[in-house]
Amino acid sequence: MDKKFGIEELIVVEGKNDAHAVRRALGKVDVVWTEGFGLTEEKLYFISKMAKTRGVIVCTDPDFAGRQIRERLIKSVPEARHVYLSKDVAAKGDDIGLENVSPEEIRKAFSKVLAKDVVMAKSPDDQDFISIGDMLNNGLIGHPGSAAKRAEVGKVLGIGDTNAKQFLHRVNRLAISREEFLHTLVELRERTED
Repeated sequence: MDKKFGIEELIVVEGKNDAHAVRRALGKVDVVWTEGFGLTEEKLYFISKMAKTRGVIVCTDPDFAGRQIRERLIKSVPEARHVYLSKDVAAKGDDIGLENVSPEEIRKAFSKVLAKDVVMAKSPDDQDFISIGDMLNNGLIGHPGSAAKRAEVGKVLGIGDTNAKQFLHRVNRLAISREEFLHTLVELRERTED
């Protein structure tokens, strides 16, 4: 267990270089890599078993392959927690990957997940549920610059770069409170007005 971060969960990444980047940032943590799309049923079973006994945190690249691998893990290991990185911190030239992210950005991304107690996704009946109307009313969809604003809010909330549908899914799946959502919008508005 890493004393500074208190990470007891197994961390799942895509490749060996990603594992090295995570260990450089977080210290002696347990990491397993999926070998990209080479994620075997045996490894998936192992990750699922670890999720039930000690917990799992998934951190894949913010690209198409990373999203595909994450979706497969979500289906097989729904109780896993997720760390999302934005493309701007993971890009090095034309390469986008966790191995390119600075240790500081990795620690920042993991701290957002570790700071929250394990909570279940919100349902539309929950008064804290963030709706498509909330996104429209706050300029996150249907307005000029919505994609850029979503990217900024996603970066602060630790949900990465997303389209509108994924943004809504992630804020509710990760149980981001309405208060945190609105506070982030106010904070960004104040920052741009200065």
